Amino acid sequence: MAEKDFKSIAEQRALLASRGLTIEDNSAAEEFLLHNNYYRISGYSLTLRKNDKFYPSATMQNIMDIYSFDHALRHLLLEYIELIEVKMKSIYAYEIAKAYGPLSYQNPNLFSNTTKHSEILAKAEQQRLSRLPHEAYLKHFDDCGECVPIWAYVDLLTIADISFLYAISIPSLKKSIADAFDFHPTKGSDLLRRFMHSMTIIRNLCAHGSRLYNRIFQQKPRLSKAELSLLRKNTNGTLDNAHLYGFLFIMKRMLSTSDFNEFKQKLIALSDRFSFVNMRYYGFRSDWRQRL
Repeated sequence: MAEKDFKSIAEQRALLASRGLTIEDNSAAEEFLLHNNYYRISGYSLTLRKNDKFYPSATMQNIMDIYSFDHALRHLLLEYIELIEVKMKSIYAYEIAKAYGPLSYQNPNLFSNTTKHSEILAKAEQQRLSRLPHEAYLKHFDDCGECVPIWAYVDLLTIADISFLYAISIPSLKKSIADAFDFHPTKGSDLLRRFMHSMTIIRNLCAHGSRLYNRIFQQKPRLSKAELSLLRKNTNGTLDNAHLYGFLFIMKRMLSTSDFNEFKQKLIALSDRFSFVNMRYYGFRSDWRQRL
């Protein structure tokens, strides 16, 4: 397999220009390329070009705006997904402790998959040991020779861990947690499992700096008929449930009304700030400000 030739930052900028991209400020463009990686940036320019030729109106500033918007959007999503994660951990800890006691998370009989349960606990124990020298609450339990109760233990779990722990919990425990989220009395347990999985996907993409702009999701969010009716339609008439937009309806269900409204207002402000960015590439309808 042939190796790609190395190109200096100046050569990378010149390559973009040769493909028809208008570059107003060579110095700013080269700094942007150096700091953010040509290959990474190229994914944000796909909607501005065809067959490696940029449309006549495309500029380097357009790419920089899309990139900056996506970066800010990821951090906004992380801010509010964290609220969902903390809420889930808090409710889980409360419900399992209320029903089975503060150390019941160690009981394999409360979980349908003992192998996965053991894996989660082993991972959390590694976290406990690595954080022990720096966390006062962990030192307290260690000095007293006590096991960490579930309400403190959940702090050692990632969003993926608590999502898996919920998924393998016994049905009665899952139902009590879904009830606390005010989900459907019979379908709520499965819905909450799916929702937590969706939030884990988005959270991990955001945390690792992955592109959300124009991303097609293979694992689509589980939405109600009412929510599906609020999605934009593709040119062939089918509903677009493969972009980020659909996942926001899950956040709407899991956040408090005030928190989601706050998130929405920040999203509107962000869209106004980067007005060039077409929200359609995130799956948004043109009237999303009224519909979301």
